[in-house]
Amino acid sequence: MAIKTTDLCDEFSDQLRVMAPIFTDYGGRHGFAGLIETVKTFEDNSRVRELLETPGEGRVLLVDGAGSLRCALLGDLLAAKARDNGWSGVVVYGCVRDAADLADLDVGIKALNTHPCKSEKRGDGEVGVTVTLAGVTVQPGEWLCADRDGIVVAEKPLG
Repeated sequence: MAIKTTDLCDEFSDQLRVMAPIFTDYGGRHGFAGLIETVKTFEDNSRVRELLETPGEGRVLLVDGAGSLRCALLGDLLAAKARDNGWSGVVVYGCVRDAADLADLDVGIKALNTHPCKSEKRGDGEVGVTVTLAGVTVQPGEWLCADRDGIVVAEKPLG
């Protein structure tokens, strides 16, 4: 990926919101960017699955999992769907699983940590809502850029 978060911060600091450095890279693509779609859920990845089964068109799915460390909201099967359906990346404010397999998939994935247990499937969660995580409030349709140095959000694409 040609866009670097460090360069964006140098050139557009007044237009960026920088997330706290609490996320770890898990996907095979370490740099990714795109317009944001959001999901807000707690220990239920039903809405995550639904979205990743649709055309991503280069977007980034931002999952506000309330920071839960009790189960994973994304694993290798859903990450493969993200890749196959054209999602640029997924940022999970929660856990992922199948870490070794995620590293082999050409999709960006950042999360707080790993957990071997899958989530519930109750059909809960909200799509397309404003979320606040890692010190940043994000709205669907804004733009996210992520790489090994961090995650930045802007109202529109930069760089």
